[in-house]
Amino acid sequence: MLASRPRTLPAAAAGVTMGAALAWRDGFFRLDAALVCLLTALLLQIGSNLANDVFDFERGTDTAERLGPTRVTQAGILSPRQVKMGMAVVFGLAALLGLYLAWLGGWIIVVLGVAAILSAIAYTGGPFPLGYYGLGDLFVFIFFGLAAVAGTYYIQAGSVTPAVWWMSIPPGLLITAILVVNNLRDIENDRKAGKHTLAVRLGVRGTRVEYLLCLVGAYLIIPFAAWLGLIPWLSLLTWLSLPLAWKTWRMVATQGGRPLNAALAGTGQLAFLFSVLYWVGMALYSILRM
Repeated sequence: MLASRPRTLPAAAAGVTMGAALAWRDGFFRLDAALVCLLTALLLQIGSNLANDVFDFERGTDTAERLGPTRVTQAGILSPRQVKMGMAVVFGLAALLGLYLAWLGGWIIVVLGVAAILSAIAYTGGPFPLGYYGLGDLFVFIFFGLAAVAGTYYIQAGSVTPAVWWMSIPPGLLITAILVVNNLRDIENDRKAGKHTLAVRLGVRGTRVEYLLCLVGAYLIIPFAAWLGLIPWLSLLTWLSLPLAWKTWRMVATQGGRPLNAALAGTGQLAFLFSVLYWVGMALYSILRM
């Protein structure tokens, strides 16, 4: 449970929730598909967390100086072999659930699932660890935003609309912001270990600006898409989460090191709350159309 990092799991649910809300609005919602997408996303997130735990330890990045939550491999709670076995089991379960999604959505879902698992491992593992070369932010945006929202919708509807692509951007940005906080907290430790995250490349000030841009972009996409007529104006209910966004931004803007763990958890909650409020807006829109 410690290695799975429960505080990060709302991030995995956000994109699926957004995709399911869009399917609901368009009359394609399937509870079985949505639940399996959610479970698969959670398993992929847990598997990624386990991979990061063990591979960061083996690369010497995680040391006793680490400021983030306890990593079980570095702390000696579990051996690298145990964590890798757990990772294999979790990804195996995700693959099994993916077979059902592939039956619903076809071969493209197989490709997407394999790519998601390989990217989760390659974030800190393999010969070219993405996170060590500043590519983590991009891949988080792609898989937690574009792939999660569009994939969830496609499995239920059999196609993807322009509205779906636009609405994949806000959760992608908000979940990327979680990684930004994580890398901001670890910026000095990562620099010493030779882990060249985007935060290391941008510096503290630049990373804070990146976080702010992620938040601002996520919120501005909503009225823009509504103005284009792609989503109803009731989607602005997502703005009810702005107080939490402001709270997390103030922490990121004024704090560093271990206190940023609270901002990390808060950003995960923000991403999930944003997607839930979007679904509430879609539900109200459906009721008012009756």
